[in-house]
Amino acid sequence: MQIERIEEARLTPELEAELGALLDLCFSGTFEGRSFFMQRHHVRLIAREEAIIGHMALSLRAIRLGEDLATIAGLAEVATHPDRRGEGIAGRLMEAMLEEARAMPADFLLLFGDRPIYAGHGFVPAPNPLRWVEMAGARTGWVAEGSERGLMVLPLGARAWDDDAPVDLLGHLF
Repeated sequence: MQIERIEEARLTPELEAELGALLDLCFSGTFEGRSFFMQRHHVRLIAREEAIIGHMALSLRAIRLGEDLATIAGLAEVATHPDRRGEGIAGRLMEAMLEEARAMPADFLLLFGDRPIYAGHGFVPAPNPLRWVEMAGARTGWVAEGSERGLMVLPLGARAWDDDAPVDLLGHLF
């Protein structure tokens, strides 16, 4: 298995179609053939043999943590081909993704999920109240607020995460 790093701006139409097919397979068609759910990312990590068998996407963006701006990397669209689950593909992608995130100018790595693989790599649940822009079908919806979204955080540097501070994602969930 080979892990490739591909910048979003370098995706070919063929690669986009292959990614869209994998994501639709893994997420019951909710991607509608797109290689992204609601918005494009900055970099993709792809596990490949002859075909793509795994995928993770990273975005770099600013958020508000309380009154302060923080630069974060957001992990999204974690997918392993259903026929290949349990083979360690996600774990190998996670190691490569963590290396990529640590090379970014980000204070924290965030994701929305609750899978044990994340806790095993140092992510912890964050109970912060959230504000985000809701999107559906790659269309802007409304500003939403809540705290039960499965936010998990991994500090990437010396800055401490404040579990009590409201988090404004300054955009959509990822």
